[in-house]
Amino acid sequence: MASQNPQTRLLNELSQALLRLHKALLDSERLSYERVHGRIASNGAFLQLVLGDSWFAWLRPLSYSITRLDELAETDRISSSAELTDLLVSVRTLLRPAEEGEGFGRHYYDALQRVPEVGLIHAEVKLLLGPRPAPTRREHDEH
Repeated sequence: MASQNPQTRLLNELSQALLRLHKALLDSERLSYERVHGRIASNGAFLQLVLGDSWFAWLRPLSYSITRLDELAETDRISSSAELTDLLVSVRTLLRPAEEGEGFGRHYYDALQRVPEVGLIHAEVKLLLGPRPAPTRREHDEH
């Protein structure tokens, strides 16, 4: 591990933190689902729900981001600063809670309010992501 370059180390740490966040969110959603629909019979049945039921669909963008991080960490493409930056911006944008609206941001906001562990892991992830980069001139001109 000591031989890892800083980018690979960041990706691995971020991936681990996002996996913990994902698990905390899944655990919370499982409890909510079971309150409405009754106990889920097995872990296999739960996995099938996570993969196919609309109740859990909002978590799929986070699953995808974790997969992208892991794939990038395992390739030589990590030397592409632009690809790493784009991925970090994507994760930072995804993890923006939204009190209004629908989709991931809204569900994430609710989870942050409901589950203390999610808030703690969210803070850890935000530290790993670092400060939000300044908008490029083009992004600034578009707003």
